[in-house]
Amino acid sequence: MAKFKIKKGDTVKVIAGNSKGSEGEVLEVITSKSRAVVKGVNVVTKHVKPSATNPEGGIEKTEAAVHISNLMMVNSSDGEPTRVGRKLNDQGKLQRYSKKTGEYL
Repeated sequence: MAKFKIKKGDTVKVIAGNSKGSEGEVLEVITSKSRAVVKGVNVVTKHVKPSATNPEGGIEKTEAAVHISNLMMVNSSDGEPTRVGRKLNDQGKLQRYSKKTGEYL
């Protein structure tokens, strides 16, 4: 299984595709498909059949998954997109860091 540098809860920017330029929070990472669901990005219309929980059915708008390669982490301090690396911190534990500023994420 691949190791991704983006996790649930991170703020990311879309760098390619129909939603290019938009930012949002990662709601879910699908490791088997190398995709992530980002809040407010790649919103699709879905037809929902009536069921016991939703007797009306109808049309719903939901976020579809975006490929991980089209996402870039946003640095919390300056709000700029940055590449992510992993290095040992002072306690000897691997931690993600911003390649642009060098600070730990």
